[in-house]
Amino acid sequence: MATTVRSVKSLIPLLDRVLVQRVKAEAKTASGIFLPESSVKDLNEAKVLAVGPGALDKDGKRLPMGVNAGDRVLIPQYGGSPVKVGEEEYTLFRDSEILAKIAE
Repeated sequence: MATTVRSVKSLIPLLDRVLVQRVKAEAKTASGIFLPESSVKDLNEAKVLAVGPGALDKDGKRLPMGVNAGDRVLIPQYGGSPVKVGEEEYTLFRDSEILAKIAE
């Protein structure tokens, strides 16, 4: 079940959480043909919108995060905590669940 909030800017991830938005697959081919919704799959690529300050180790020191806001990342097909803001959907993952960072 998705949680509903009014503004994505009001979402501030805690500890090692990462707020991402999936990149939408193209619904039109390069030649201009529109694809039906049933043939367009969700991509595993997402844009990082916000990151938490990092988890605490056993000594109480902050562990650095692996990603930063604005990064493009690969995320698991399933998992995370969905959050709905208006018609847009976002997902919260733990930093350790992010599969890879995509270099520009």
